Amino acid sequence: MAMKNPYGQYKQNSVITASPQELTLMLYNGALKFIGMSKIYIEQKDIPKANESIMRAQDIIQELNITLNMDYEISTGLRSLYIYILDKLVDANISKDIKHLDEAAEMVTELRDTWKESMIISKSGR
Repeated sequence: MAMKNPYGQYKQNSVITASPQELTLMLYNGALKFIGMSKIYIEQKDIPKANESIMRAQDIIQELNITLNMDYEISTGLRSLYIYILDKLVDANISKDIKHLDEAAEMVTELRDTWKESMIISKSGR
């Protein structure tokens, strides 16, 4: 019987036991990770890996977009931001220009930080 990777098992358990709010935070962090990796791969001129990392970031942003609950007014604004970020990622993948990744990363970082702050506020019961 093969031994499971303990880190992989930990990650899987983290996802399984995470609240919806924590999952959203994980998605934002994952998008930022893949955008960062994309920048490194572009600098290294490793186009296949850059493409793969950008596509992974796109998948995450697309997941955030399609799972929006449109019953809330704020979701319309978030959908517009997600579509804009997706456009920036597509532009980056086509041109392999880091400036598009920087813009996408800046927006995702702001969304992530705002999300983290809202999680703190909701936990404190304000």
